[in-house]
Amino acid sequence: MRKIKILFVCHGNICRSTMAESVMTHLVKQQHIAHLFEINSAATSREEIGNPPHYGTVRKLEQVGIPVIPHRAVQMTRNDYLEYDYLIGMDSANIRNITRIAGGDAQGKIYKLLSFAGEERDVADPWYTGDFDATYRDVLTGCEGFLEYLRENGNLNVE
Repeated sequence: MRKIKILFVCHGNICRSTMAESVMTHLVKQQHIAHLFEINSAATSREEIGNPPHYGTVRKLEQVGIPVIPHRAVQMTRNDYLEYDYLIGMDSANIRNITRIAGGDAQGKIYKLLSFAGEERDVADPWYTGDFDATYRDVLTGCEGFLEYLRENGNLNVE
């Protein structure tokens, strides 16, 4: 069975995208469908390459009982567009940068996370806002919406 490959992307890959990677991994494990997924995260910039998840992300995930996926920030590459089924950005700037790095979106793989929850707004960057609670709520809403999207579109065949 072919896995659904997801790459969550934000600016630095230490706050939002790592949070989304951990949240989504937790959700699919809870639902006993982790074997259907490959979930990773990356940055559009090089600013945080090699750094672990931000302490605010780690603290928030620990607070809600979600294991933090061990991760060091990496930069998205053009090859990632070919490798992944879904490249999910956290905000409009991420989407522009993902599209630029990928050389376009001919296969329609690039999405903004909250679009899966029927919203067009951005997931605010807690690096600037300091509000990891709000970021977590948005990430959880987006990840749950994404799972629902996969179910509704027949992309999640649980056997």
